[in-house]
Amino acid sequence: MFEGFFPPMTKAPDFPENFEWINTDEPLNFSKLKGNVVVLDFWTYCCINCMHTLPTLAQLEQKYRGKPVVFIGVHSGKFFTEQEVSNVKSAVARYEIEHPVVVDKEMQIWGKFQINAWPTILIIDPTGTIMYKQSGEGQKDEIDDTIEVLLQNNAKKGTLAQNPIQIKNSGKIQNHLLSFPGKISISKTGKIALSDSNHNRILVTDVSGKILHVIGNGKPGLEDGDFASAKFFRPQGVVWREDEIFVADTENHALRKISIAQNRVETVVGTGKQGPWISAGGKGKSVSITSPWDVALKDNLIYIAMAGNHQIWTYDIESQLALPYAGSGHENIIDGHVREAQLAQPSGLSIFEDKLYFADSEVSAVRQISISPKQVKTIVGHGLFEFGYQDGNLNDAMFQHPLGLCAVSDTIFVADTYNSAIRIIDLKNSQVVTLIGKTEKNLVCLPGNSQCDILPLYEPSDVEFYDNKLYITDTNNHLIRTFDLKTNVLGTLDVRI
Repeated sequence: MFEGFFPPMTKAPDFPENFEWINTDEPLNFSKLKGNVVVLDFWTYCCINCMHTLPTLAQLEQKYRGKPVVFIGVHSGKFFTEQEVSNVKSAVARYEIEHPVVVDKEMQIWGKFQINAWPTILIIDPTGTIMYKQSGEGQKDEIDDTIEVLLQNNAKKGTLAQNPIQIKNSGKIQNHLLSFPGKISISKTGKIALSDSNHNRILVTDVSGKILHVIGNGKPGLEDGDFASAKFFRPQGVVWREDEIFVADTENHALRKISIAQNRVETVVGTGKQGPWISAGGKGKSVSITSPWDVALKDNLIYIAMAGNHQIWTYDIESQLALPYAGSGHENIIDGHVREAQLAQPSGLSIFEDKLYFADSEVSAVRQISISPKQVKTIVGHGLFEFGYQDGNLNDAMFQHPLGLCAVSDTIFVADTYNSAIRIIDLKNSQVVTLIGKTEKNLVCLPGNSQCDILPLYEPSDVEFYDNKLYITDTNNHLIRTFDLKTNVLGTLDVRI
């Protein structure tokens, strides 16, 4: 089939039986969907391009609500973890997807529809014929136009359903104090800043977990102002600079600054619109950026993990210039000078002395940049489709989509997200070991702890070191966990008002 409008007339193969469905009480098939325009979104929840497509689909769902148009997600997982139903359910909840999603077991649906890239959109007419197929993000106008034409043509032919299909979803949304917490930063005085991502806010606590400040009113949006009125949209990275916090406001495509003393939130970089794939940068709020995922500070520079275009940028606090720093924009794992190196969805940053360490999630790698000279070097990692769970020598060790890390001297603590583990990279001995992870029995076992009935981590996104303890954003458990490096005890921070 050709990509774009009107490929050869091909009937859509039906969904396999006995596959798991989310957001619908019963499986769907093309017999039930007859008379409806069907939009299929082939996605995987690690993919930043897929994340960029979800708001487009949500806008179109709203536009065509009440009409015979059905949006269906086909989750064809790249990583091992993404092929587990419970993990896909968590991702659907995290991205607040309202349409039905089928979990594509062993990528069988992917194969039937001859898909070869994430995301791919297919549009099927009311008679079950594939009329549109296109890969990549940024298809809103094309999808919209195709739906409009199909609705008009099939209304004339009499092949359009008189009423939209009723899809029942009796699933309930659970409420938690934290909702998919993303990143964490601890000040020199022991104050914790954490991104309560799906509550669209930043919390500041003391080391006991007592909430000192709630920043953001909880509604998604991009609005500056005092703590009670400001709005964020699924923020991730946070970093302290004295009594200020810089925030990677991910889905607003913005860098925000919080002043604790002044009770103010200010946008310092970003227009609120997703930036282009390649950009020369610019000054402050005049430049558009793409899915900033983490931030780190050295001197007057904020380093920004720009997951959306596979680069790391800098923001100069004095000049207010936001500029590309590392990565050509092409997605891969290629070392070299910062401008020529290739990165793959950098999502976690940590600076120790003159080195910037980063979690390069799509290549399941941990990499470093020597700030002077400006060279990218891979510590652990091999390629876009080389991942796993293996300790040992740096050359042999494997991670699975790590999102966060913290460098302390010759040790790097890594939130190995899709392995639901905290790993240690020992740079001095060139070894990787698991600190908190899963045994063969799929339980948490800690060094020196014979009890293996502790709540395991569930896709942790970040880890921070402070006062001989690790503070971990246990994202899918909606918790902040602590690990005492002296006693090897894993606990839970009592976040409270």
